[in-house]
Amino acid sequence: MFKLNKKVLISISAAAALSLGFSACVGDNAAPGNYTNAAVPAIDGGVSYPLKDGKTGPYYVNTQVEGKKIFNGRVPTKAEYDAWNTDVMPDGTGLPDGEGSVEDGDAIYEAKCLSCHGDFGSGGGGYPSLAKGNAYTLQKTLTNQRLKPDMDGPVRVFGSYWPKASTLWWYIKDAMPHPQTGTLTDDETYALVAFILNINEMKIDGEEVDDEYVLDREKFLKIKMPNENGFVPNIDGPEGPENVRAYFANGENFGGQKVKASERCMTNCQEPTAKVVYIKNGGISDFHPPIAEAKDLPKEEGNTAFDAKKAYAENCAMCHDTGVGPAPDDKAAWRERTAKGVDKVYANGINGINAMPPKGGASLSDAEFKSVVDYLINQSK
Repeated sequence: MFKLNKKVLISISAAAALSLGFSACVGDNAAPGNYTNAAVPAIDGGVSYPLKDGKTGPYYVNTQVEGKKIFNGRVPTKAEYDAWNTDVMPDGTGLPDGEGSVEDGDAIYEAKCLSCHGDFGSGGGGYPSLAKGNAYTLQKTLTNQRLKPDMDGPVRVFGSYWPKASTLWWYIKDAMPHPQTGTLTDDETYALVAFILNINEMKIDGEEVDDEYVLDREKFLKIKMPNENGFVPNIDGPEGPENVRAYFANGENFGGQKVKASERCMTNCQEPTAKVVYIKNGGISDFHPPIAEAKDLPKEEGNTAFDAKKAYAENCAMCHDTGVGPAPDDKAAWRERTAKGVDKVYANGINGINAMPPKGGASLSDAEFKSVVDYLINQSK
């Protein structure tokens, strides 16, 4: 994946879907590889085919809708565009002046971030962890592989995994806190970044980001992430796009199959890459002990009754007891939500609504989740 310098993205996927959606399959002259229009290479190694003679390949395109202008929304004014079209780049472009301390960041985090990201960035409720300890030590775990069930896997959090700190500053300023995006000042953003660097036990220019540390623009530009060089291809600088094209042009770089390049196909596309050896005489049949053939599920032991109160405390209280969602004793809020029937409340919770992800990010069955909703409603009566 490579990053663009601006947030304005023009997607060809919608146009492609539209073309295919209005396509009709042609007759025998649509054999695989029977194309006259030249392929246009894409930056990720794929190709696209321009429209020619009413086709992009073996399919006719509905020319009545191809290229038709869709009138949705309006063109933003220059002032609106300039206010929205901002980002922060690794070289400091777009990074404003300001400062914030770890101490202030701790207070802001507790007020606006803890309900989703947990104490000291531990994560929870479907929201990601921000820290798991010393970033420099955890970066070394990225090469871990779980070859056995008890082996430790890679730890991917901000400090150990992200290659650039500028992404953190920009993401917090532009998209946090959810759902009150754009409400943080530049100084508050610096403070939150300082706090997150602190809980990742990181250093800037050899100095530890301790509880008294104050982060400003000059210091921010000296941040060196532990995994700064941990990604391929190199996407930075003016040669970034060409590096990406060269990387994806070689399938061996990312485990791609050796597909025949001479023609597009739907069957028999894979070139021989390995010799297949089969076990003689039909394989192994004499297993010791014999393979079990029982299809019944194991019996559940102990008390299997679902505890809705406990499930609420473990999965829901972090938001509903802190004001992000209606509290169990908020009679007015629950009266309003149940006015259209409890089935509507069930559906909103199961599918997600506003700031709440589906089932609040909990791994509960629909029946279990409904029991938790019933518990909440009954508490408000």
